[in-house]
Amino acid sequence: MMTTTTQRLLDLAAAVPASHDADLLFLLREASELYQQGLQELRQNIEARFGAMPTADLVAATAAAGMPGDESSERTELLLLLALAEWELTPAAMAYAQIAEDAARRGVCLIPEE
Repeated sequence: MMTTTTQRLLDLAAAVPASHDADLLFLLREASELYQQGLQELRQNIEARFGAMPTADLVAATAAAGMPGDESSERTELLLLLALAEWELTPAAMAYAQIAEDAARRGVCLIPEE
């Protein structure tokens, strides 16, 4: 059986409380990759759905979604903003946020300290 991005992120979120240090960092890395993969897939879907929409309508849609964007924005940026607004409301993105927040509270992050 194939595991979806959402299911895998939910599984990782469930595993976080019992994870420590290197294991937690490994989970966070996998979760980050899945987050990016899911966002990319949704971005492609958004481009297919809204790609032909006039720029003014895209600007209005991004504003309605609570995202910044204006007439000077590139169409690809506006489409990405729409995808991000929709993605952030998904269970997969919420699971990733939970993983990242829990890891951060325990001092684990993907950006190494200098």
